[in-house]
Amino acid sequence: MNILFMCVANSARSQMAEGLARHLGANKVSVWSAGSAPTQVRPEATHVLGELGIDISTHSSKTIEAIPQEQIDTVITLCAEEVCPWFPGDPVRLHWPLTDPAKPESVPWEERLTAFRDCRDLLAEKIQAYLDQI
Repeated sequence: MNILFMCVANSARSQMAEGLARHLGANKVSVWSAGSAPTQVRPEATHVLGELGIDISTHSSKTIEAIPQEQIDTVITLCAEEVCPWFPGDPVRLHWPLTDPAKPESVPWEERLTAFRDCRDLLAEKIQAYLDQI
């Protein structure tokens, strides 16, 4: 099973989902993440996954074109307010609307981490439930 997680920037939600799914689905799934307008991986995402022993420090934000599109079985979009990216082909499509945890740099670090932890924990629940079904 090949899963692609997508959001706009591929900097927070989809990066955390990729790391969590690789960890939780170890030998069961292959996982990628991408965005329609990739930026860079948020340090908060790296930090809160590191709290669980999951290292995404080498991850980078990717475009949809950088993904082996013909191999993808399932696309899971994680956008809430913004327009979700489109993926070509005919994979199974799921939508998990999650609020972007990214906050401006002016927001204190601990407050930003709290938003990322909340998103991480919700993603972990959804991913585990999905993996249990496949």
